[in-house]
Amino acid sequence: MADSLLAFFTLMDNQDGVIVREPPKFDLDLYIQNYKGRTRFDRLFLIGRSSVPLCVDALKAAIAEAKRGKDTNRYREAVECLRIAAPSEPEATYDQAWLETQEAANKAETNRLLTELKGYKNNLIKESIRMGNEDLGKHLESIGDLNAAAETYAKMRPDVSTPKQFLDVGKHLVRVSVQRREWGMVSAHLSKMGGAHHAEEEKAVQPYLKIAHGIALLGQEKYREAAFSFLSADSSISGSTYSELASQSDVAVYGGLLALASMDRNELQSNVLDNAQFRTFLEQAPHIRRAVAQFVSGRYSACIGILESYRPDYLLDIYLQKHIPNIYSQIRSKCIIQYLLPFSCVSLETMEKAFGRPDQRIEDELADMIQSGALSARINMVDRLVTTKAAKPRAQMQDTALQAAEEYERQALERLRRMGLAAADLELRGSKKTSLFPSEGELMVEETLG
Repeated sequence: MADSLLAFFTLMDNQDGVIVREPPKFDLDLYIQNYKGRTRFDRLFLIGRSSVPLCVDALKAAIAEAKRGKDTNRYREAVECLRIAAPSEPEATYDQAWLETQEAANKAETNRLLTELKGYKNNLIKESIRMGNEDLGKHLESIGDLNAAAETYAKMRPDVSTPKQFLDVGKHLVRVSVQRREWGMVSAHLSKMGGAHHAEEEKAVQPYLKIAHGIALLGQEKYREAAFSFLSADSSISGSTYSELASQSDVAVYGGLLALASMDRNELQSNVLDNAQFRTFLEQAPHIRRAVAQFVSGRYSACIGILESYRPDYLLDIYLQKHIPNIYSQIRSKCIIQYLLPFSCVSLETMEKAFGRPDQRIEDELADMIQSGALSARINMVDRLVTTKAAKPRAQMQDTALQAAEEYERQALERLRRMGLAAADLELRGSKKTSLFPSEGELMVEETLG
């Protein structure tokens, strides 16, 4: 099996896949129980293609999940991967009987639903047409025809009659767009859902809207906006309402990581640690709370240490995987800048102890930050020191005072000029426009003046 696993991950590496060799901290069976819908297969399949320790177990679970559904293409993909990674496993052989039976059933069900929908359209019953399109859309989504499913769900809109139905259509379209990774379409559908104008219905779906919007913004690398979206999700609503997208622990991780990458210490304190609405999510991922608290307290190396220990877990997340290098780089840069802020000079040995990592020397990382403009400092390789460019508070104070004096002088001259014009009776007064139908008050004023 070792040789086949090596061949499989060599293939994944050649396809620019992410390979995670360290075991994650989560238990696979408990992890996947937090989700429902098609995301269960997506997550299992990604773990199977990325995690060396969990590869075989995840692919076998993905095959079992595919067989519980109707999507035969997913089943084939999972079996093909397992056939390369562990050809001796029983699940690595195609269940041809199941494939033929399921494909025939899918075709028959599609024809049946199309015939029913045609009959509803002939009868011109709006509610039946809406339900027929919904049933057909769900079926097309379940068999993996996402393009046709999106078109069918969109046809429901003219026939909706209640706020709940309106929101249901939006959720269907958002779910399909998320699966297709069309982040712009996700945002567009969510903006339409926000106009339901029904307080009770909107409150029930609020976490779904915020989490889906955060995922879409994350996919577009808008980390700060995504962080605020996750942080504003209402944790009092049951997690089952959005479990087809993410779990409560996921929301805490997404919100905490993106906040660390995009917010300063004061913002982290107020928007994360003191956020009562987000606290329930943080309880599901206490390590994220610890990491944020360490950063706010100025213990930057401890913050990075916590995050590094959970890097394998985050690299196995379907939404985070491609963004982890960028997010972690931004957090490290912030930690290093904040660490150097109180000092004018720090030794490279001290920096290495605080932020060193085996794959890169700290001086190389600092040089990259200086060249990019993120860090204002100099590296003395002779004495092995990092010297920050000293700020000049006295000069800054003088510049601020001079600017304030110039502004005061400008305003004083403007006031003197206006006073002179008023004293010489040279002010220009605009003529008052009269209405074709003056009010009673205006007539009284004119009579008095007359």
